[in-house]
Amino acid sequence: MVATNSSPAHGTVSASHKPEMHRAVNWWQVVFIALGACALVMFSLGGISAVVGTISPLVWFVSATIGLLATFVYAEMAAMMPNKSGGTANYGATAWIRHVKVVAPMSVWGNWIAYSPILAIGAGLGAGYLLSIFIPPDHYLNTWQLTLVDLGMLKPGLTLRANAQFVLGTIIMLVIWTIQHAGILRTAYVQIALTVGGLLPLVLACFLPLVGGKVTMDNFSPFVPLNGAWDFEGWKLFLGGLFVAAWSAYAAENAVCYMSEMKDPEDGGPKAIIWTGVLCLIVYSVVPFVFQGGLGTEGMLSPGIVTGEGVGAAFAGLIGAGPFLTKLLVVMLTFSLLLGVMTAMADSARTLYQGAHDGWFPKFLDHLNEHGVPTRAMWVDLAFNAFLLLMSDYLFVLAVSAVNYVIFHTLNMSSAWIHRIDNPRSNRPYRAPTVIMAIVGCLSFVNAFLIGAGANLWGDGVIPLGLAVAFASVPVFLYRHYVTDGGKFPDHMLSDLIPPGETELTPTRAGILPYLALGGMIVSMWAGYQIFWGF
Repeated sequence: MVATNSSPAHGTVSASHKPEMHRAVNWWQVVFIALGACALVMFSLGGISAVVGTISPLVWFVSATIGLLATFVYAEMAAMMPNKSGGTANYGATAWIRHVKVVAPMSVWGNWIAYSPILAIGAGLGAGYLLSIFIPPDHYLNTWQLTLVDLGMLKPGLTLRANAQFVLGTIIMLVIWTIQHAGILRTAYVQIALTVGGLLPLVLACFLPLVGGKVTMDNFSPFVPLNGAWDFEGWKLFLGGLFVAAWSAYAAENAVCYMSEMKDPEDGGPKAIIWTGVLCLIVYSVVPFVFQGGLGTEGMLSPGIVTGEGVGAAFAGLIGAGPFLTKLLVVMLTFSLLLGVMTAMADSARTLYQGAHDGWFPKFLDHLNEHGVPTRAMWVDLAFNAFLLLMSDYLFVLAVSAVNYVIFHTLNMSSAWIHRIDNPRSNRPYRAPTVIMAIVGCLSFVNAFLIGAGANLWGDGVIPLGLAVAFASVPVFLYRHYVTDGGKFPDHMLSDLIPPGETELTPTRAGILPYLALGGMIVSMWAGYQIFWGF
């Protein structure tokens, strides 16, 4: 696993003139691309409220704060490796790979499994919004459904079904695929338009209920979990809410998926991820507060809010919108969801591509088109999400995805201090405050605990299925590494870690510490499950 820094630039092989990613965007344009993460609050806003009750804004605030703290640590790793695409998992994997081989691809895989389903969930919800507001509920387009497979063994009532939502959602994903096929700069322009036309007006509109007296403190009283007390059961609900909220609220880290497409990644990368984290904290604090304060627990428990499909109409009611303005708000909300879908497609495809480029995933995914876009990875995302779009319960998909996302963050939050110990002389254009790195390192064990304590709240099959999906990365990696590559990694995989002026990596220094950290994560997850579900 010794790498040299003589390899060509990221995405290129000088002899064969392979296409490379284009450094075409500034850090502030990346922020607009990454702001799709803010739209994710709409995906699980109702589901979390239905579980935790009046304390849901606290859940979102705590989760978004954890996500913001993590951005400082991830910014350091991203700036160390400006030639990598696909996000923080790829930076973290380079720390783990020198100690525990199979852990590294599991982290990258978890990152992809987390982001990719956003395509299906976002496109499905967006299609549901449009159908509900423009087509009468009893119209044939809204009522026809073809049940394909009964998946009740995973969760009661879960099926694979085809309906108008599936058809329209698939069309939405194809349109987004077409936009992104033309390159990162076009994606940035469209993301800016969606932000200005959708997300920004919605966030600003959230302040109308505040100044109009629609938000009352009575709707936060009593400030306890839905069971009515901060007892054992109440804490279980709170932790379950934190577990699912993480899937949305940690997502500011997606800003560094585009390091190899930024004009000034070493300086701009940290700016992009930290500013995205700050903006996400604002959105994730304001939106849940307004909805809970305006609708109250009873309103947040309505079926349309829980599934997400009635959020647009509920929001229109909060600001006193008439029929025309209601439709306009739903369109803007759909724009916001499309923002999230575009962010997810761009992120997840680059995660797959970089994973293949670095030797984790199948080699055929290591491909860029003439615009520097990983189109093969995008096709895989599209096919995978066409299947997920058939699912009748998006919250179940979200929960399984969240298991993998929290696993990725659990591993990644410890990778920065491993890099500090193993690679002290590596180039660090940005250095996270040591106190924040220590806090984030401790939060890795908190995340592991959340999986065990909170995942089961969303269905009995969430933990076993989520872990099964996570461990599916192992045979994928073993085949690529030992069968395709003969047990060797590409020379460029660790090249960014080579200290300036040297040609080889320094020996590892962390010793037993990564193994102790990994063991602590496993114990934390087991303890969370045993405390809240095992006794």
